[in-house]
Amino acid sequence: MRALVFVHGYLGGSAQWAAQVAAFSPSFRVITPDLPGYGCNCAMQAPAEIGAFADYVLEQVRGMGVERFDLVGHSMGGMIVQEMVARAPQRVDRLVLYGTGPVGLLPGRFETIDESKRRVVEHGPEATGRRISATWFLQREQAANYPVCAGLAVLASPQAALAGLSAMESWSGEAALENIASPTLVLWGDCDRTYMWDQQQKLWRGIDGASLAVIPGCAHAVHLEKPQLFNAILADFLEAGR
Repeated sequence: MRALVFVHGYLGGSAQWAAQVAAFSPSFRVITPDLPGYGCNCAMQAPAEIGAFADYVLEQVRGMGVERFDLVGHSMGGMIVQEMVARAPQRVDRLVLYGTGPVGLLPGRFETIDESKRRVVEHGPEATGRRISATWFLQREQAANYPVCAGLAVLASPQAALAGLSAMESWSGEAALENIASPTLVLWGDCDRTYMWDQQQKLWRGIDGASLAVIPGCAHAVHLEKPQLFNAILADFLEAGR
């Protein structure tokens, strides 16, 4: 069975993909790893480099006996999957860069990474995680699936919360975009408060033949705000590779 790997982002975890696991498991071997320091792996030390996260996911998937797979990366996970493709291009069939970008400094983000670091130290990862999770939804704390993200975010230790921010801050994948040969879909909510349009445009224009899907009325967590639409777009893209 064809494998489909979902990589979550900063303060996330595998539990956020429940609707995708349900939708795609009949047709794919769905793999949703928890990154070191997050989700079910919150007791692990989190690396402070995007490349180290990429190596971890590649090793985990290989350990499951999977060599080739379709790949979806969300937010910081989108940076991680760009590094995965750079390291092992022959293993990635179709690529989805979702709510992400090629620049780790996140220009235009709702707050700077330095400000997020300061607030992690000052207020703790739990309060910071709940606050940041709210920005991922158009309706903030009132969104139906806000508790899913907030519940994952508060699991992160201070070390993991700071390491993830440092990993993003020091990363750029712009120079590698022209080398991505996998058929690629760039997917973005038009009200995203974390990744602005200019980052989507760089991905879409920088990757040869990339497709673009802009979801109206969604912020950063399209797969939780409009899961049926997200799944339909993803299924259409993946079906083209069969």
